[in-house]
Amino acid sequence: MRTFLVLVLGLGLGAAAVWFYSNYRNDPRVRSAGQKVENAAKTTRDAAQDKLRTLHLRPEDIKDELARTGKIVRREASQAGHAIADATADARTTTAIKGKLFASRDLSALNISVNTTAGVVTLSGFVDSSEHISKAILLAMETDGVRDSSPTLQAKPKAK
Repeated sequence: MRTFLVLVLGLGLGAAAVWFYSNYRNDPRVRSAGQKVENAAKTTRDAAQDKLRTLHLRPEDIKDELARTGKIVRREASQAGHAIADATADARTTTAIKGKLFASRDLSALNISVNTTAGVVTLSGFVDSSEHISKAILLAMETDGVRDSSPTLQAKPKAK
């Protein structure tokens, strides 16, 4: 009975969405809302690119540093003093990063291992490109409680 009610409710919501789209797609208010969402997405993209430049996480930076040193180390001094000292902080940090990886369409949380010790995050595993290495590091560095990031991620393109 519950399944039937959920099915009927889902069909009703779907029908309402189709009706709304067909009747209001040319409405200036809907277009304005769409424009606002598009502008917000552009602003977010620009902010992320600025952050990548600031932390030297562009794909070119990653490739150069990997070629020079064989590893990538980034420090965010502004959060160094804010790392939580209790034993559960590292578990919370690791869980938050894993959650962000699961939410990302580009990164596979199953292929990236996350380990946190005293606010230092180690990301290891394989990703599809150096751009994905940058995205994974950025996700980690933007997480509360992260002082340092020392990823050992390797770019391994998918076989076609």
